[in-house]
Amino acid sequence: MRDNDAAAQVRALVCYARPGEVFLREVELSAGSTIAQAIAAAGLLQACPQIDPASARVGIFGKLKTMETVVREGDRVEVYRGLVADPKSARQRRVQKTRAAGSREGHKWRGGGQ
Repeated sequence: MRDNDAAAQVRALVCYARPGEVFLREVELSAGSTIAQAIAAAGLLQACPQIDPASARVGIFGKLKTMETVVREGDRVEVYRGLVADPKSARQRRVQKTRAAGSREGHKWRGGGQ
């Protein structure tokens, strides 16, 4: 009977990274539990109240999933933060800064390349 009890439980890891701090907690859930239930069981929303569960993006091992996705044994549930800056704009600022500093690196994609 103990084997049936063990089979009805799954262990997963819930993680959320902030600058300078990482929330990482292993939880044991009943089989068929969702990502939302795993996050609640880990106590993430109490530890990090800035997370809005309605708009939070989540995933398992780096692949985006919905809050209703069923968690399997050994999954790493990840809660993602929003982007601070638009990646395209940030890259353009870095290139402009490099060009202003006089480095050849910032000019290599311009026509002529010389």
